[in-house]
Amino acid sequence: MQNDMNYGGDFKYIPATSIWSGDGIEVLSDLYQQTIQIVNIILYGDPYKQEFVLIDAGMPKSAQEIISVAEKRFGANCQPKALILTHGHFDHVGAIIDLIDHWGMPVYAHALELPFLTGKENYPEPDPNVNGGLIAKISSIFPNEAINLGDHVEQLPLDGSVPFMHGFRWIHTPGHTPGHISLFREDDRALIAGDAFVTVKQESLYKVLLQKKEISGPPRYFTTDWLAAWESIKKLEALKPSVAVTGHGLPMKGEELTKNLHRLATEFEQIALPNHSRFLN
Repeated sequence: MQNDMNYGGDFKYIPATSIWSGDGIEVLSDLYQQTIQIVNIILYGDPYKQEFVLIDAGMPKSAQEIISVAEKRFGANCQPKALILTHGHFDHVGAIIDLIDHWGMPVYAHALELPFLTGKENYPEPDPNVNGGLIAKISSIFPNEAINLGDHVEQLPLDGSVPFMHGFRWIHTPGHTPGHISLFREDDRALIAGDAFVTVKQESLYKVLLQKKEISGPPRYFTTDWLAAWESIKKLEALKPSVAVTGHGLPMKGEELTKNLHRLATEFEQIALPNHSRFLN
């Protein structure tokens, strides 16, 4: 199957990690977060069954770790019903072709993200000149070229439903990328935010290494539309989530989440906006 799919020409292993790499957290009975180096994947499903949904696909060369995590939680013969992408940056699709080869599950993404997933359009190169720390400064080494999943990826349903994730709906939260989405469940107000906002200062090597928890906007070096990013955070804050799992950092819940997300929505310019970026206008 891999012969009709390919990673971008700049695809490579990135030697970055954190103290939480390899560890998992059961956020809710059906939501499990696993940290893969510096990024999180989410597994949705009843751990007593062998079917689940995977949200995002980790760092480059991490397929075997993701498979092992899934098998530990859902059993040796587990099978994902689908892979849902919050967006297509390298650290969220790093193992996707290998996982499709192994499991053969369908992949879903927002229509505006499909060009970056079907070899048609590269993401803008990251901006290493944004302020924030060493990871921002070395971000020029991060892959930005489109991967090509061919017809193995399809558009999310237009009605806002999320395939095989009963009760969840997808919400368009652009800014970090044009087709970025978050997932929200009304019943318990559980939020899977992707990189719309994160809970670690992703530009700082020190804070990423230690996974120091703090509310932050989307990773600065890859965010291309800051006005849209702010509007997306306001949209998510208005949902009043009770728990949030983000693409980077530890889960946040309860009063800690409510206060911090409100502060991010109202003080976005001070907390999230870089002092300078070629994506600012």
